[in-house]
Amino acid sequence: MRIRTERIRLLNGQLTLQVLIFSTIAILVLSAFVLWAQANIQAVYRDSDRALAFMIAESGVESYRWHLGHAPNDYQDGTDHTGPYTHDFTDKDGNVVGTYVLDVTPPEAGSTVVTIKSTGKVAANPDVQKVIETKMAVPSFTKYAAVVDGFLWYPEGSEIFGRIHSNSGVRIDGFAHNLVTSAVATFNDPTHGGGNTEFGVHTHKTPADPLPPAPVPERSDVFGAGRDFPVAPVDFVGLSKDLSGLKASAQADHYYWGEQSGNKEGYHVLLKTNDMFDLYEVTATEKAPNNCVKVRGEHDWATWSIETENKIGTYALPPNGVMFFETDVWVDGQIDTARVTIGAGAFPEQSQTWKNITINKDLRFTNYDGRDVIGLVAQGNVNVGLYSNDVLRIDGALIAQNGQVGRYYYKPAVSDQNQGCAPYDKRQQVTLYGLIASKETYGFKYDDGTGYQDIVIIYDANLPFGPPPNFPLTSGNYSPIFWSETQ
Repeated sequence: MRIRTERIRLLNGQLTLQVLIFSTIAILVLSAFVLWAQANIQAVYRDSDRALAFMIAESGVESYRWHLGHAPNDYQDGTDHTGPYTHDFTDKDGNVVGTYVLDVTPPEAGSTVVTIKSTGKVAANPDVQKVIETKMAVPSFTKYAAVVDGFLWYPEGSEIFGRIHSNSGVRIDGFAHNLVTSAVATFNDPTHGGGNTEFGVHTHKTPADPLPPAPVPERSDVFGAGRDFPVAPVDFVGLSKDLSGLKASAQADHYYWGEQSGNKEGYHVLLKTNDMFDLYEVTATEKAPNNCVKVRGEHDWATWSIETENKIGTYALPPNGVMFFETDVWVDGQIDTARVTIGAGAFPEQSQTWKNITINKDLRFTNYDGRDVIGLVAQGNVNVGLYSNDVLRIDGALIAQNGQVGRYYYKPAVSDQNQGCAPYDKRQQVTLYGLIASKETYGFKYDDGTGYQDIVIIYDANLPFGPPPNFPLTSGNYSPIFWSETQ
């Protein structure tokens, strides 16, 4: 009996030990599970708070975009003091669930780029916040690599970088890396005599696009980023207002030159890398060779090349970056960390008195990271003259309001006795880095081989973030050009 009792006691002790061990294990497992569940619940709440903070930060950006749409020149959030500016964010019932804090950096002089930093915070969890930084700007001509009021055609072998737009129709048989748009749904392509109405943006690259009203094929082999038509036209007529605005800005800083007395031809601006420029008065232009004459009826045909000039002086670049001439003007030289816009026009506007800008020698940047920018806005043409550099580089954003960006037709030799405009009828290479905006179809080469044999056009991707001072706009509404989640 005593032995049995001892056995029972021993068995009970063993069971108790086992119960304690398994209970401890169970408690540990259960505690770990509870902690794991709690951590997951907290993570869910944290993710939810982060998502809410992100939404609040985005709403701050959009609210200020709305504000700029109604008060485009107010960079102080409707107050009379600098930021930051704090706003409550409420739910549908009006309960405050968070706040967004806005830091607004106004545009530099002559620019429309506004930087907005919006910090979203959640009321229930002050430790969670999201920060979004965006840049907004009123779109200018700088969003295009090429924009024309007339017809555009890029033949096979062409490769185009940057957006392309025509108010009259586009034919591309090469390859466009960016979006191609036209203001018309259909038009009659002037490059062939078929007389067929074709799509506003089309290609004849094999297989050629079908004719409307057939569906528009995708053609990713030609339009890398697609095509869109019809879209709103770009306003070249409104450039008159922009030109007069440039004139007013130049007058405000005393960088305005009016009509010249006597038989002067205009002014020559030589830009320099020390934020200075030399100004010359052009007293005579080069005469064309005997048999070099106008044969295509072009408006204002001439050599557009300087023969003699007198130096007026050396000046600092204008504080607001704008110069204006109510005369023809020649521009060349090089800048280094500078921003400048040069306009040429006469008022009231008449076709007989349109003013032109001519580039016959290199016009260059030192830096290609956005620190250097040049804008040339001509009421008439942006010319490259007869006696231009054989290898020519033009860095800048070029606008010809009523004429063309390009080179006149200088006829080739007819015979040994009739040399025409030779040897200057043909030049080797022109490189344009920036953008081209032209009322008429731009061009530097003709179908008989005259003009520049090699043409290189490179879009300056820095222009949307930092256009030339007071550069003409294409609309009055702010659009985002940069977005980043910084935290």
